[in-house]
Amino acid sequence: MKVYFVGAGSGDPELITLKGRRLLDEADLVIYTGSLVNPEILTGVRGDVVNSHGMKLEEIVELMVCGARNGKKVVRLHTGDPSLYSAMYEQMRELDMAGVEYEVVPGVTSAFAAAASIKAELTLGGETVIITRPRGKTLQRDQIRELSRNNATLAIFLGVHKLKEIVETVEMPPDTPVAVVYRASWEDEKVVRGTLSDITAKVEDAGIKRTAIILIGKSLDPDEHKRSYLYG
Repeated sequence: MKVYFVGAGSGDPELITLKGRRLLDEADLVIYTGSLVNPEILTGVRGDVVNSHGMKLEEIVELMVCGARNGKKVVRLHTGDPSLYSAMYEQMRELDMAGVEYEVVPGVTSAFAAAASIKAELTLGGETVIITRPRGKTLQRDQIRELSRNNATLAIFLGVHKLKEIVETVEMPPDTPVAVVYRASWEDEKVVRGTLSDITAKVEDAGIKRTAIILIGKSLDPDEHKRSYLYG
């Protein structure tokens, strides 16, 4: 049997893929990433459900390996899309060493759910989107300053607590549009819009300190845009 790494989507339980939903419904064991996954998505799951919050890597892998070797269908449910900031690779490496097969099922990342919330086409104008994060415990140095010089839309994960530092680092005009989306697609979603010159104060006033995506770029509020060739 396989272990399935499934992207749960950004929060709205309807944003999981049809394949992800089917695997959840068929699973004998679901191991999900704590408060990051909306518990509503687990409604109707018939198999055993384990919250991995506080568990060590070795404990999680042991659960997956034992389940698979005992003929169970195992789902490791990650928030958003497991290809972005999920620490999935470490788990897959352990499964490789244990000789257990696995498959990855994509999900809707919070960056795209945030774009949907503000009705933005992130590739408008610059036609480029850069996904990144600020330095932290697992990243000694980031490249936000260098990346901001590319006339692209920046989607910044894991950084709202460093928003002031990010704004001061980004090399874009002060009137560049910024959106900070807290818990994109959840029922308590909160959106704060502004520019590089005022977004920090607005986000502080809104009390947002974590679990938010930062979007920066002219695509969020374009002054002008040429008609797409798609429509002739």
